[in-house]
Amino acid sequence: MPDQNDFFEYVRTDQGVPSADPRVIDIALLDMNHSWPNVGHDSIVHAVLECAESLAPQSSGLKVRVLSFDVRRRIAIPAAAGGRFELYIGTGGPGYLDPRQNDGVSEFAQGIRETDAWEAPLFRLFDSIIGHPTAALIGVCHTFGLMCRWSGAAHPELRGEKSSGMPLNVLSSAANDHPWFSRFANALPDHRHFRVVDNRLFDLVLDGGGVTPIAFEDEHSGTITMAELARDGEMPRVWGVNHHPEIVDREHLLAVLREKLAHGEVSTGWYEERSHTLENEMVGEAERQSRLTSEYTFLGVLRHHLRRQIEEKSGSALSRAV
Repeated sequence: MPDQNDFFEYVRTDQGVPSADPRVIDIALLDMNHSWPNVGHDSIVHAVLECAESLAPQSSGLKVRVLSFDVRRRIAIPAAAGGRFELYIGTGGPGYLDPRQNDGVSEFAQGIRETDAWEAPLFRLFDSIIGHPTAALIGVCHTFGLMCRWSGAAHPELRGEKSSGMPLNVLSSAANDHPWFSRFANALPDHRHFRVVDNRLFDLVLDGGGVTPIAFEDEHSGTITMAELARDGEMPRVWGVNHHPEIVDREHLLAVLREKLAHGEVSTGWYEERSHTLENEMVGEAERQSRLTSEYTFLGVLRHHLRRQIEEKSGSALSRAV
């Protein structure tokens, strides 16, 4: 976990939510991992840190603070959009996308036994975000699946075989007409196919309207892998991906994986599955392609919404000072 500094802070809210501060931009991190071993949560925190660092010269002394809420295990849901929070990021996580199916025994439950008590308040939070003109939500993997269930855009189907490694996905025709994702298409060699870092048991099969599909698993299936539910100018405002664009820094992540294994936090099989992708697939041209995917599907979107908040709050701070 990154150190605290003048422009960034990370707080786990298990022991309570710190008071709001007019000089702090609070970002709500929806932790969907149910205490399951993962590297995605910390990778998102690092991504916010790096974005905050790049924007620090514009921030007029403001601090960016990530507040992490344990949604599924502690039923911790942040406040609705329109008050303290305007940017929410949801992580990946284990188990079935309907908590009622997670009995702790079924293979797809991955050992998770949980209540569905968090689902209704989380879906009310999603309602508040999509209904607020400037609030943003970026959903990764499990969170994206929940967004699809909440919106009715797609339903989960258990895969015959887990998707892992760095497969190709394909942009939809809507991506070519999108002000942001058309740039992504133009940066790809064939303007369509791109690499993702994948680790998932479920497909999300498109059901109907309400979303703009931006990418599919392949040209022939209805399995969506990226979708926009609302837009802010040229950028997605409510946005989800069914892969892991937060996995960017290969060397750092390998070090984290080795540390988790050495401390007995994870099994050898868990370690080998993830380190194999980083050591054998996320190299050379594949690593460059993965970074490109991360920039357009996660980092660029995150940077846009964080910059907007910094500019808005900096202007307010300067007005008060004058």
